[in-house]
Amino acid sequence: MLNNQTILITGGTGSFGKKFAERILKEFKPKKIIIYSRDEYKQYMMHRQFLKFGDRLRFFIGDVRDRARLERATENVDVIIHAAALKHVSIAEYNPMEAIKTNIEGAKNVIDAALNTGVKKVVALSTDKAVNPVNLYGATKLVSDKLFVSANAYAGKNKITFSVVRYGNVAGSRGSVVPFFKTLIDKGEKQLPITDFRMTRFWITLDEGVDLVFKAIRENKGGGIYVSKIPSVKITDLAKAMAPNLKLKEVGIREGEKLHEVMITEEDSRLTHDYGDHYIIYPQFDWWNKKKHFKTGGKKVKEGFRYSSDQNPKWLSGKELEKKLKKIDIVY
Repeated sequence: MLNNQTILITGGTGSFGKKFAERILKEFKPKKIIIYSRDEYKQYMMHRQFLKFGDRLRFFIGDVRDRARLERATENVDVIIHAAALKHVSIAEYNPMEAIKTNIEGAKNVIDAALNTGVKKVVALSTDKAVNPVNLYGATKLVSDKLFVSANAYAGKNKITFSVVRYGNVAGSRGSVVPFFKTLIDKGEKQLPITDFRMTRFWITLDEGVDLVFKAIRENKGGGIYVSKIPSVKITDLAKAMAPNLKLKEVGIREGEKLHEVMITEEDSRLTHDYGDHYIIYPQFDWWNKKKHFKTGGKKVKEGFRYSSDQNPKWLSGKELEKKLKKIDIVY
């Protein structure tokens, strides 16, 4: 699938980018992996971390806002994984134009660069917050998703496909609840703050996120939004699994925060097919051709179906959470 391919990862020094690059180098024989990001220190540290893999990993300083630089980086690239984004809800709210420039204009630049340089596959990372968004970050990612899906209409004679993968916060990733709780526990706090005791979240690991991207690269024929079937957790159960002796204090939902994560809405159910371990949401456009773009083997979900963390048939118990917490890498 990725043997003898040149892969570019935007935002490649983040948690996902590092794990994705590591998996590619271990499982395939790529011609080259290009890490495209704007943080020279993170690139320096990642370069040192990956020395054992030789010179197949290259580093390219650049911003997705800079189309010319992006086009230079994508020359002779076969696959683009678009992971660059401004992702913190509160920071996006305070710096709305910056979030728009990176998450929307940056997405457009990735699409244009891919179309202009002969890239074959583009997979963009999305988020549950793009579904019925209640904050600016989610709104910008919704627009980004729409851009990547619609980009298939502009392919023309180019043999290129654009797809999207959607999941929530990765367990243990920077900015998620696990490192937040761990920091408080290590400081010796006597209680853990819970925004709302009813709150639920999906549970996905970095490796599972990478697997979903691999699936989209391998299977997608253009325009699909891939959603993994993953278990849910109650935030109170997660807190108790991490610190069974600490008290929990309800502090109220923050601005722009949801009580539950939603991956597929009732409106999307009309366009969603179940493929066993994942769903695909297909577009509803004139250019989308079922014979050309549809993946066989799926079963259409019932109209009105909703895939949300509170209505999920799969849940992790406290003991299961304790086991999984021991296996994840926590990024601060």
